[in-house]
Amino acid sequence: MKKTRIAFLVLILAMPLLGFSGCERIRETYGRQRNPTGGAPPPAQVFAVNTMPAAQGTIQDYLALSGDIIAASTVDTFSDVAGRVSRVFVSSGSRVQRGTPVVEVDPSRPGMEFVPSIVRAPVAGTVVAVPAQVGMTISQAVPLARISGGAGLEVRLHVAERFISRISLNQPCVVTLVAFPGEVFPGRITEISPTLDIASRTMEIRVSVDNPGGRIRAGMFAQVRIITEQKDNAVKIPVGAKVSRFGEQFVFVVDSSDPEAPVARRRNLIPGIIIDGIMEVSYGLAPNEEVVTRGQTLLEDGSRINVVYRQTPISAVN
Repeated sequence: MKKTRIAFLVLILAMPLLGFSGCERIRETYGRQRNPTGGAPPPAQVFAVNTMPAAQGTIQDYLALSGDIIAASTVDTFSDVAGRVSRVFVSSGSRVQRGTPVVEVDPSRPGMEFVPSIVRAPVAGTVVAVPAQVGMTISQAVPLARISGGAGLEVRLHVAERFISRISLNQPCVVTLVAFPGEVFPGRITEISPTLDIASRTMEIRVSVDNPGGRIRAGMFAQVRIITEQKDNAVKIPVGAKVSRFGEQFVFVVDSSDPEAPVARRRNLIPGIIIDGIMEVSYGLAPNEEVVTRGQTLLEDGSRINVVYRQTPISAVN
């Protein structure tokens, strides 16, 4: 009985040693299966990426508004006498000189014949509206024709209250028209209303627009970019290249010191203006550095990369 107890105690003491040696054998077997060569670990993972050189140039922030083209200055033509319109000498779009006949008004009444009165243009310019129609009866307060004095064209715009702090006189603008796709017409703010419309909470402004060749006409619809901020020689990249992790903002640039094995290097940055998908980099990036623009979300500092496509840089002005 005593021998049996001794044998049982020896078995209990030996079990941990047996288990340890068994675990070691499992680890050795498992390690041979994962790394059958028994040599160096497998090669590092290589990430496929797209890149783009960081551009340097002008970046502009703006307000996008739309409005109607109107004549910068117009003069209404009135008759000195009341009567019936007997003739109309002009039509919308006619060019007139000061003193050109515009409308004839017959002041005659039943039983009374009078000499017709000729209404003449008070200024030289272009007729933009002719309310007078033959046969209509008018008084001295009824405008018969509206003449643009030739001082140019303007765009009438309405700016929301939250943006009025960004508006000032002589501010540069860029005007585009549906009638002339792809063309850009420069302009500037020439007039700002001193009050806001209570109903819409908007402020009216006027933007003069250059009209080379006289192609732009009153009544056209215009889209206007009011330039509120402009920075020259700014470093620019696509906003999609930026990575945000744990409150930090950074990009990855290509380190080609070893041409056979390029790697990604992390660069912390401070973003500036972001407009139309383009981001200004205020700090952290130099012009022409090759920035990873696609495939960067899985990268870490020092990750191996394979550049499969290099995009053309952003234009100098955007």
